[in-house]
Amino acid sequence: MLILRSIAFQICFYLNLILQLLIFLPIFFFISEERAWGIVKNMARSSLWILRVVAGTHSKVEGQDNLPKGGCIVAAKHQSFWEIIALLPQLDSPTFILKKELMSIPVFGQYARRMKMIPIDRSKRGGAIPAMLEEAKRSVGEGRQIVIFPEGTRVAPGAAPDYRQGVYRLYEALDLPVVPVALNSGLYWPRKDVRRWPGTIRAELLPPLQPGLSRTDFIARLRDAIETRSEALLAEAERVDGLRPRPVRQTAEEVEGSS
Repeated sequence: MLILRSIAFQICFYLNLILQLLIFLPIFFFISEERAWGIVKNMARSSLWILRVVAGTHSKVEGQDNLPKGGCIVAAKHQSFWEIIALLPQLDSPTFILKKELMSIPVFGQYARRMKMIPIDRSKRGGAIPAMLEEAKRSVGEGRQIVIFPEGTRVAPGAAPDYRQGVYRLYEALDLPVVPVALNSGLYWPRKDVRRWPGTIRAELLPPLQPGLSRTDFIARLRDAIETRSEALLAEAERVDGLRPRPVRQTAEEVEGSS
């Protein structure tokens, strides 16, 4: 039954996304940014609805009171695609920092450019940061929130954290508070797995880290906040829904990328 519901979700999820992308494509580039955000956030909400109804997986985001007024950086744990669609409706006009390859996806890439997402070429490593900072400063000047995944890619629940330099460079250059986000989505929406487990995925926006910290202090505090609360959410998922992290096996590519 689980595998059937999971496959049904995959079909409904992608059909919903593709149909909405195509239906709104003729008008999307001619309407106001406010209306464009309404369309994008409706895509996210409808995806979460399909996840709940078809797969039996509920979504809960807490801690919105920790979002500062105005510009900020949202630094989220990244375990699945769920956090992207779950965070979108929580923010006024977020700018996600995403991998460059996503901008090449037909139609989706056009939407991402219209909504001013910031692509980063991970093959350049530190060399990609100056362009990212320039685009981020422009977005903050427009009153947007910057969303970054500090580990740079999806990480399985229970895997050793590897926080990259990009999040500190943003923090240093933008002089903005950073809101850590802890979550347990990878237990319910595992990467490289068609199964979507029933239960309740949870994410929490934690108290912001204020500007002015040294690199060492900032990374330590950010990692401690995210990892400590994420571990608590993983433990809660095990207690409530009977899910626990599976043994983590890194590929050769992942080992090289973390070195």
